[in-house]
Amino acid sequence: MNTSATHNLRSPRFHLGTWLSLGSPVIAELAGLCGFDWLLIDLEHGCVGEASLFQTLQALRGSRSAVIVRVGAPHPDLIQRVLDWGADGIMVPHVDSAAIAQAVVRAVRFPPHGTRGYSRSVRACGYGLELPDAAVQPLVLAQIESAEAVARVREIAAVDGIDALFVGPADLSFDLKASGSALTYDGCLADVAAAARAAGKQAGILNRNEADADALAAQGYTLQAVDSDTAILRQRYKELVARFAAR
Repeated sequence: MNTSATHNLRSPRFHLGTWLSLGSPVIAELAGLCGFDWLLIDLEHGCVGEASLFQTLQALRGSRSAVIVRVGAPHPDLIQRVLDWGADGIMVPHVDSAAIAQAVVRAVRFPPHGTRGYSRSVRACGYGLELPDAAVQPLVLAQIESAEAVARVREIAAVDGIDALFVGPADLSFDLKASGSALTYDGCLADVAAAARAAGKQAGILNRNEADADALAAQGYTLQAVDSDTAILRQRYKELVARFAAR
């Protein structure tokens, strides 16, 4: 675990991150060298497999960036695996209740405060050459992606061990429409930010438009992942094609 990066990401200031979905250790290494505060490796919707995840974590060794892995579900075996491999923390989708948040925290922590199994031979322990710093817990980012989660967001924020409430814009917008909720997206953003602030936690979001960064930060969203490797490459490829299409 990158102890310094983990401490830094818990401090109450703006933290610039970006999304890594392509499963490329080379792209991840480049992003790590560029100086982001944190990086998100996406196991839920990205092209990241177990082999490429391990290689990506290796490629990020020595980076100043905190490395967060989004698991596909709040399953203890998934959570333990990415932490054993050396991730600084996890992001968990669809944390719709305090009970789910509590279960996630238990999966992250060693006994007596949790259920995570302990092995000194894993990468997180330097394959037996290092001991984990018991005073530093992995970062836990709980995704708020439904009307149900927004309704219970203060209870979720109050769970000890949850470091940040992280809005998934696409899923939240989709759920609000699909469920016929009377809540508005902007109102949900305000509720999540207020809950995080009241609990002394951070609020985060995937920001697809860098021009919105200041307004979101002013609202309380200081943990921002601005764009993704896929989107950055797609946009540049489109620009190049459009520029030379008339030739």
